[in-house]
Amino acid sequence: MLEWVKVSENIGIKEAFIKKVKAGNRHVCLVGFEGKIYAVSAQCPHAGGELAEGWCKDGQIICPVHRYQYDLKTGRGAKGQGDYIDTFPVEVREDGIYVQVKKRWNLF
Repeated sequence: MLEWVKVSENIGIKEAFIKKVKAGNRHVCLVGFEGKIYAVSAQCPHAGGELAEGWCKDGQIICPVHRYQYDLKTGRGAKGQGDYIDTFPVEVREDGIYVQVKKRWNLF
């Protein structure tokens, strides 16, 4: 089951940004790039680098550790990498930015 979680106030995206946010029970990277907002995995699967400390170029988020690259739309790694990151649907609403993630189970 999926749910929409508010992760940020509605911010303008005139300038590019990358920030780590909490979405439900996980952290994701919220990325503003070329007028669009994306949500992707917070960590690089290659060596665990924090993608929020990286940068974007040509529609790719680049890990600061070994410069592995991942497509912001699909999560696919650059040619020859053989890996990927998760991507999440994003909605910009009047009251904030929402990311769709798997719903947490309440056991109690």
